Amino acid sequence: MTKLLRYALLVLALLALAVVPAFAQDEELAPLDSDTEPDRIEWWQLESEFGAVPTFEEPVRVGAVAKTLINEYWRLLGDGYENAAERFGVDVILQAAQNEADQLGQLAIAEAMLTLNFNLLLVSPQSDANLIPAVEAAEALGVPVINVNDAVIPTAKNYVGNVQRDNGVRAARWFIENYPDGGKVAVVEGQAGVYAAVQRTDGFITTITTESDKFEVVASVPGNWDRQLSFDAAATIIQQHPDIIGFYANNDGMALGIVEAVKAAGLLEQISVIGTDGISDAYASILAGELTGTVDSFPVLTGEVAMEVALRLLGGQDLPRVVSTPQALITLANYERYYGEDADTRAALIEDAEMAMEAE
Repeated sequence: MTKLLRYALLVLALLALAVVPAFAQDEELAPLDSDTEPDRIEWWQLESEFGAVPTFEEPVRVGAVAKTLINEYWRLLGDGYENAAERFGVDVILQAAQNEADQLGQLAIAEAMLTLNFNLLLVSPQSDANLIPAVEAAEALGVPVINVNDAVIPTAKNYVGNVQRDNGVRAARWFIENYPDGGKVAVVEGQAGVYAAVQRTDGFITTITTESDKFEVVASVPGNWDRQLSFDAAATIIQQHPDIIGFYANNDGMALGIVEAVKAAGLLEQISVIGTDGISDAYASILAGELTGTVDSFPVLTGEVAMEVALRLLGGQDLPRVVSTPQALITLANYERYYGEDADTRAALIEDAEMAMEAE
């Protein structure tokens, strides 16, 4: 397929997404909203509800398409795929676009995978529409496709990932709890129009302005998942609002760029920065007393769960449309519970989930 034709297909997919919001590939499936889809199950309930992961007599080959490997989050997600593949005795090949803005490149990778006789595809699209042509082609070939974080394909039959809006909600509630007198805050957003960025931003702004009347959101600007752009955006906001007390960033790479801007302004003691994802550089910064915290979505665990879901589907199990994976806002205050020397991360997350269910 030529680059021009791929571009035309991508444009048509975007137009279909914008113009026909009620469209669904399967008449029984409404366009997917992964945060609110009622047909869902928590990751830790899979075994109790569906039993063991199926085994297969023939070799199973899984193709995985990530947004990019520049961002450590997607490398960690790939580590999760490989961990589960080794555990269940299957083969996985992970490929990714050059950067998080290479939508056509990612589509080309997904299309190429369809020629390699994979039994399953795990895809993390760069936008809500760019992989629609490949997904439709895979389904025509009978290859199950699982949408794994964080952009959401409206026609996806199965999705694995966390509640994106809750990332922003958790960050907002941290500010409300830790700044009882309120103050000025700002958001640095991910790529415009991407489901995760929209949901995270809305979760933060809506929560901090409705659950408290003491905060003012002075800016919400795009950082496009880019550290340097986020540094520049934060430096401008700090210059315009030198009394600002906090930033929320849609991912950790952008949060670390903001931290550099805060340090350059000499305001580490004044300004708190909360990121999203839980990458190792974020934790190094937290332990160094610079980045305040991250809403960790546990990418390795998410990758393991996604591979498990894929194999369950291949084995004929009728799973809910959404399998929800965990998240937790981690700062120096609770770091040891999740990542300390004696920590059992899975047990801590299951305990969190059970407590949340009891509180509902």
